[in-house]
Amino acid sequence: MKILITAPWPEQRMEELQDSFPGIEFVTASTPEELVAAATDAEVAIGRLSREAFLAAKKLRWIQSSSAGVEWMRDIPELIESEVMVTNTRGAHASTIAEHTFGMLIFLARGFDSLFRAQQRKTWLRPLEQPSVGLSGLTMGIIGLGNIGRAIARLAYAFEMNIIAVDAHELPRPEYVSELGLLDGMDDLLRRSDVVVVATPITEQTRGMLGAEQLALLKPSAYLLVMSRGGIIDEAALARMLREGRLAGAGLDVTATEPLPPESELWDAPNIFITPHCSPTSRQTGEMVVRICRENLARYLSNEPLSHLVDKRLGY
Repeated sequence: MKILITAPWPEQRMEELQDSFPGIEFVTASTPEELVAAATDAEVAIGRLSREAFLAAKKLRWIQSSSAGVEWMRDIPELIESEVMVTNTRGAHASTIAEHTFGMLIFLARGFDSLFRAQQRKTWLRPLEQPSVGLSGLTMGIIGLGNIGRAIARLAYAFEMNIIAVDAHELPRPEYVSELGLLDGMDDLLRRSDVVVVATPITEQTRGMLGAEQLALLKPSAYLLVMSRGGIIDEAALARMLREGRLAGAGLDVTATEPLPPESELWDAPNIFITPHCSPTSRQTGEMVVRICRENLARYLSNEPLSHLVDKRLGY
């Protein structure tokens, strides 16, 4: 059996995988042309595929995504209609993304940017350049209460915040969430929240969901944190709001175009913290991703049902 690895795994992990499954041929590709050639007789792919590679992969039966998000499937309509199974690694990144979310929030709310600049100038900055904000007692609104949204909510609860949330589907309400509704309650959530976190996957339903009209509902004292995928919010409208002082701050780990182009208005907007889609990255996350892939491969080889199956039509 031939398995194509497109996930950016270090050589050590590749060697461990080969040692665990000695009867399997694992191959990699470094160029688009090599990827298409390697895909032609692969039965399994670990990582994501281009449309060209998928169309060439006539023997393909299963794709194990190395990420939780599988929005790349949108570019391969033939995959949606096919019998090829797709699984992801949902849950592996949740804790790390939640930690990153609160790192960004505390950076913004406590004015760490000005404090760090003062340190570099060897300046004892008192009084502070801007009043700092505590988190206890604030209302956090979470859009999308999947694994990532729930991990963020648990941390918010530990910070003694009030948590309200909306999701695309009816879900059981965790005890640490005070209110949970559907996406039609999003406008109310935006009006009431002191901190809004975007943690929903990007789908046809959520793409462009937070436009200028929706963002205008936010309090001028609110913080917006976008953690799941770019393309859900109107980035130009967000930049205008920050420049005009209609929002206290924003943190973006994801943007509609990645890498974020140098000409983007977001770079020069005030009170914004931009990180390069690195919130899922940690040593622990990498280990969990590999573990999910290894366990699913063992299931596949034993003809057992796979875990972390994706609904290809829903996109998650």
